[in-house]
Amino acid sequence: MDQILTSENLIALCTLTLLEIVLGIDNVVFLSILASRLPEERRAAARRIGLALAMLMRIVLLLALSWVMKLTAPLFVVIGHEISGRDLILLTGGLFLIGKATFEIHHKLEGEGPHATEGETATFGSVLLQVIILDAIFSLDSVITAVGMADALWVMITAVIAAVAVMMIFAGAIGEFIERHPTMKMLALAFLILIGVMLFAEGLGKHIEKGYIYFAMAFSLVVEILNLRVRAKRAARST
Repeated sequence: MDQILTSENLIALCTLTLLEIVLGIDNVVFLSILASRLPEERRAAARRIGLALAMLMRIVLLLALSWVMKLTAPLFVVIGHEISGRDLILLTGGLFLIGKATFEIHHKLEGEGPHATEGETATFGSVLLQVIILDAIFSLDSVITAVGMADALWVMITAVIAAVAVMMIFAGAIGEFIERHPTMKMLALAFLILIGVMLFAEGLGKHIEKGYIYFAMAFSLVVEILNLRVRAKRAARST
């Protein structure tokens, strides 16, 4: 037990858990947007099942580390760039996020006419299928990050479970907040396009520092929260 609970392992566990939570925010945001297309009484179940699937997929990938590492081996060369299995997943995932977020923005702007009804365009099964695709995209990046930060398998699995538990606690509040504020939902969709572009660039071997992406997202979020407060004060004065 003393060899397992070393200070190095505990530090790695805390650091990796925090990092997994940060990396999982975009997962929660997209899951909330997908769930918002369902009837209200089924949204919570979709979020819980989606996050549980994400946790299981990450654990399975961690238990198959040798296979995950093989995904970084080159498969073929395109215009002088070596493409690996991981690159193919990132390219596909980036295109999926860009396409899905663009479709949701179009639906938000054009698809909510007088004859549109909430939740009629999505079924529980179709939402779960998209969640599985999304989990496959983000789980691979999450697992590779975990492998790079920790050596002990139990540290990686514990960090994933802890991060998903935290996300389950706050997923409902995040989803309701996004749903109550249409401009926040549009901002979240814009974030997903940004993340999709980043994943696509990573698949082409063009590394983009994630710190810049998260800073831009945090700055935009703070500005939008200030706008929400200003609009709330104006509404209170007018009543």
